[in-house]
Amino acid sequence: MTCSHAVSEQRPISLLQSLTRCCFLQYSATKPDKFGIKFWVACDLKSKYICNVLPYLGKDPSRPNGERLSETVVMRLMEPFMDKGRTVTTDNFFTSLSLAQRLLSRKITILGAVNKSHWEIPQSARQMDRTEFTTQVFSTTGATLTVYAPKWKKVVYILSSMHSVVETEDTTKRKPNTVTQYNNTKCGVDVMDQMREYSVRTGTRRWPVAVFYNMIDMAALNAHVLYQACTAVQERRVDFLVELAKELGDSHVSEKKARKEKLLRQQPSTPSPGKRAKCQVNHRCTNNCETVRCVDCYKYTCGKCTRDIPWQCQICSDSADRLLSEC
Repeated sequence: MTCSHAVSEQRPISLLQSLTRCCFLQYSATKPDKFGIKFWVACDLKSKYICNVLPYLGKDPSRPNGERLSETVVMRLMEPFMDKGRTVTTDNFFTSLSLAQRLLSRKITILGAVNKSHWEIPQSARQMDRTEFTTQVFSTTGATLTVYAPKWKKVVYILSSMHSVVETEDTTKRKPNTVTQYNNTKCGVDVMDQMREYSVRTGTRRWPVAVFYNMIDMAALNAHVLYQACTAVQERRVDFLVELAKELGDSHVSEKKARKEKLLRQQPSTPSPGKRAKCQVNHRCTNNCETVRCVDCYKYTCGKCTRDIPWQCQICSDSADRLLSEC
């Protein structure tokens, strides 16, 4: 049984215009955000769970000489799944015959598109004036190259190490099974990127903060996938994110409230004699001779900013204290 993973380039994290210099900022003219930090992502095809993420940090000195960047990225992303019989779907930036042979030696098959200008494509497969809906197959050790013409003067190259035999559909387009399976499995990372519509990101001029926002978005997406898989409850992603934000915020609010109550217990309700200060409730108050503080927030308060406590009996006062403690 094979499990398919999609490996592709994620949408760069956006940054506002800044004078900060970063050696691995990327420019992409086709993206909505022209400048950003690039991430390589491998995600599960069915659940869109993010399996592995790598940031692009510029030239890697540990990469062997002569090894392509695309091969290094795929091998590092698929390292936790080596020797487990998985299938990885890649786009034309990553796909190559040398990568297919390296992955096949680790019991991983590959299915990906090949750039038409790639040097590994045979010269006989480069002709563009092919008849519509024709297929040509080239085989080598452990991989097959499918050349399919969906229309005149348009050719699609698909490299596969999981198909030893290429079959065509009994339809008008006579589409090969390699092309059909690639079309069904190529959109894993793109769909995952679109699912991050509800984001915590905001405008920032600091790229570490932008990376942190991106990490939170991906962690929330994975949490939603795990929640649905473990509980078998289909919940809208926006409802899950709102509930998750409330649960995370409640712990912070309770800790802050506990620290405040501890501080109030340690400090007296009124300052020691002789200390005076300006009213800290309203900045428009000009009286600088206040000596009384609020019993809750411990701020200096003038007579205009105070509120009289209504007269209560002992029973009502105790019930009010009991309700506050339960909250």
